[in-house]
Amino acid sequence: MTRILTLLLALTLAAPAVAQDTATKPAETTDATKPDSGLAMGTPADSDVGQPYTKETSGDWELQCVKAEEGEDPCQLYQLVMDEDGNPVAEFSLFRLPPGGQAVAGATIVVPLETALIEDLLLGVDGSKGKRYRFSFCSTIGCFARIGLTESDIASLKRGKTASLTIVPFAAPDVKVKLNMSLIGFTDGYDKTTVAPGQ
Repeated sequence: MTRILTLLLALTLAAPAVAQDTATKPAETTDATKPDSGLAMGTPADSDVGQPYTKETSGDWELQCVKAEEGEDPCQLYQLVMDEDGNPVAEFSLFRLPPGGQAVAGATIVVPLETALIEDLLLGVDGSKGKRYRFSFCSTIGCFARIGLTESDIASLKRGKTASLTIVPFAAPDVKVKLNMSLIGFTDGYDKTTVAPGQ
């Protein structure tokens, strides 16, 4: 699952960057009088542009980045969340947002397909009740919640030791599954994340 989501990261972070780049050069991409107008010109096969990689580890977090054609590589904070038996159950990816909005960061949380979506997702820190978030969509690899985090939410994560993700299985609606997510290294890792292109 991690490899698939890393690919999704590449698509979500790199594609907007390419779109922005081409938007700044309309004469090259929209001039219908050129014989090659609208055709993909290709890149060298050994180019690493658009390739995801783990730049570094910060405690229990990974700083995952995508190689940009030019400028700074966009990077997000990532953790694979395990259950009590050490089995991977969820994924948490966090990125910064541009200033000016209520949310200073966004996160994508992926949980198993068998999750009861009407029960929402709970995110708390150090035993707090936390906040409830709606799921956005499901695909073949899991169900996604795309959430906004305020300055207060980020401060809470920086102060905390453990965050918890609570989901409800579809087959057992009376059971709440609480997944613990380590916050060791979160502050250092968060300070190295970037604003996601296209946000």
